[in-house]
Amino acid sequence: MLQLNNEEQKTLESVKATPYMAKTIALVEDFVSRQSSQKAGYLAVFDEVFYILNEVKTTVDSYLAERKAQGEIKDEKQALKSIAGNSFSLILVYIFIKNKELGNIRQNIFVTSQKSKVPSFKEVSIINVDGETQKPDCDLVIYSLNNDNTLKKCMILSLKTSLREREGQTYKWKLLMEIATSDNPIKEKYNITYNPEKMPLVAFATVNFYNEINNPQHRGMFKFFDKSFIAKNIDADFIARMSTLPKYINENL
Repeated sequence: MLQLNNEEQKTLESVKATPYMAKTIALVEDFVSRQSSQKAGYLAVFDEVFYILNEVKTTVDSYLAERKAQGEIKDEKQALKSIAGNSFSLILVYIFIKNKELGNIRQNIFVTSQKSKVPSFKEVSIINVDGETQKPDCDLVIYSLNNDNTLKKCMILSLKTSLREREGQTYKWKLLMEIATSDNPIKEKYNITYNPEKMPLVAFATVNFYNEINNPQHRGMFKFFDKSFIAKNIDADFIARMSTLPKYINENL
């Protein structure tokens, strides 16, 4: 088993300490315990995230009702949307690090929601448009390091629990990146510049709470990303299971 670094250990403890994550983690661990091995279980559980997040909804509702009664929040509906998004991000980070600990992910590959921790990320993520800056819709960064701890490669990962909101925003930056790195009149017209030493991969992941992925408009959206993932136990030719993420990043980062 791989020895995690101090930062990764702290991240695991932070996820565990998040009040509304206890039930989610318990369901992850229960699923893994019923598989043939931990190594296989932590890969397979990536595809169970949809079902796990659905199952903890009652627990989250109770948590929010208690906070509202104590005057800590006013709008339960808005707080629920925030927790759903945070839970998706946190549980992916938790499962990612457990996979790394078991050797399913290379030792020099890391995950973070704190972009400032990624070396040279500003250079990789900022596109200039006539003196103004455009940044990607980025929830997690998965990246690899060289032996001297400089950035080797990275993947910008946008997460959505639903495709109903901001579906266009998630791939706008990717299209802008394509324009900025090719010879075309649009780049000249809008004075677009972007010259990173390392080109990032741009990916998308969803839990598809509302069964929206079969909408033709949404299916078309997935084509703009280097890779799209769904954290659900289904097969489709236009989006990959989340359990394929470790293999993909091992091969491409």
